[in-house]
Amino acid sequence: MKVAPVLVAHGGAGAVSGAHLPQRVRGCREAAEAGWKVVREGGSALDAVETTVAMMEDNPVFNAGSGAPPNGDGVVELDASIMDGDDGHAGAVAAVKRIQNPIRLARRILEHRRHVLLVAE
Repeated sequence: MKVAPVLVAHGGAGAVSGAHLPQRVRGCREAAEAGWKVVREGGSALDAVETTVAMMEDNPVFNAGSGAPPNGDGVVELDASIMDGDDGHAGAVAAVKRIQNPIRLARRILEHRRHVLLVAE
């Protein structure tokens, strides 16, 4: 039985003020559409997920990437993870600084397969 692919982009957890909701819905829609474009053009599910998440990291309305708040020391630290559902391999980063798109770094970790998780410096 062939199963139709599904791509879901959600804007995170927590309360969202009514004023910000349209921006978040639009951001999720644009990110998901970019991911579907990757699939339509022959890209893999991993390519689509990476593209979708990177778009959300680049959108300051989300608590990710450019929209992430600083920690208690005033420093922005970011986390990301990605997994290949075909073989179960994963790549992740935690508490990284000065990385525009931590999802892209997590993908590189997955591909190199030497590590699963890299943290901080």
